Amino acid sequence: MSDRLDNSRIHLNLPDWVEKTVTDAGDIFNDFEDRMRFVIALSRRNIQEQTGGPFGAGVFDTRTGRLIAAGVNQVVSSHCSIAHAEILALALAQHLLGAYDLRSKGDYELVSSCEPCAMCIGATGWSGVVRLVCGARDEDARRVGFDEGDKPAHWPKAFEQRGIEVVRDILREEAVSVLEQYKAQGGIIYNSG
Repeated sequence: MSDRLDNSRIHLNLPDWVEKTVTDAGDIFNDFEDRMRFVIALSRRNIQEQTGGPFGAGVFDTRTGRLIAAGVNQVVSSHCSIAHAEILALALAQHLLGAYDLRSKGDYELVSSCEPCAMCIGATGWSGVVRLVCGARDEDARRVGFDEGDKPAHWPKAFEQRGIEVVRDILREEAVSVLEQYKAQGGIIYNSG
């Protein structure tokens, strides 16, 4: 296409290093801490490689601990406000499993280095995961300057009413340290209000 934009496709790509990191880590993560340690490592590597923001996520099979898909924040590098780690991990898992509703394929959980923003709350609720595991809290992301949007005050309870278990504060200090490192290094704080 000459001077026109191609309006028929959107491509969101994870950085090349993600595949190697996933391969090196192996397929099975035995517990919440192992899974969280992995997504925090993704978020840390994302800022070290300067390929995106300080957030990582993964979708795991709850029965086996097998990693289905990983995601890292690509908002700035992709010029796309929806390219959050959780969105990319969920979209890739749904694509790989061939289902827009993950629950139709088994029991899967989303592990995120930080509690979801307003957009990711909606995506998580509709994704079909049975569990959400979070590291840093909303207030941790806000403290470094991120705008997490207008979230329902009692979103964890609302998730649980929908059959989605919420587990919070897994390796919270480690997750917060990545947010603080990003800010200290002068990382772009997008959507800061």
